[in-house]
Amino acid sequence: MPNWELKNCCERDQVSFLVTIAIFSVVILALWRTFIMTPFKLITVFLHEASHAIACKLTCGQVEGMQVHANEGGVTQTRGGVYWLILPAGYLGSSFWGMALVLASTNLITARIAAGGLAVALLIVLFIAQNWTLRGLCIGFIIFLAVVWVLQEKTTVRILRYVILFIGICLSHYIFPFLFELPSLPWCHC
Repeated sequence: MPNWELKNCCERDQVSFLVTIAIFSVVILALWRTFIMTPFKLITVFLHEASHAIACKLTCGQVEGMQVHANEGGVTQTRGGVYWLILPAGYLGSSFWGMALVLASTNLITARIAAGGLAVALLIVLFIAQNWTLRGLCIGFIIFLAVVWVLQEKTTVRILRYVILFIGICLSHYIFPFLFELPSLPWCHC
């Protein structure tokens, strides 16, 4: 018989982590339609489109191009590959990358690796981007991650893990696009 009691289930750090996720989720939902979230939405669209591209390459297709638009849309042009795997890869990839970043945020070393990996991916895409929105996004987020990294290493400001967690939660929420299409709530002037 399962034990459903939650006595001694969570240590202080675990509770803190879960509370931080809950707070970030509420903040993301409340601010989703504001300009504050635009860079994070664009990075989410970028990783969504990159997931289509990765699925295309893994199924022996060719990626003809990838674009992220200022209106928070994106497109990945592919030729060949297995379309029934490429098409759902966007939302599945968002979920995967979100999970990976959330897990990476639990440790400073893995958060550094995640930030470095994201910066390298953005640097690579910078040189193959087909529009200026995607190029600007790449440059902006590389600079943003560099500033956060420097603050983490050279000052007492310890935010790298929180930034990685925030981006991971944004990606995880992107798999539920219908949540963000809700009409404006009376308490939220979005």
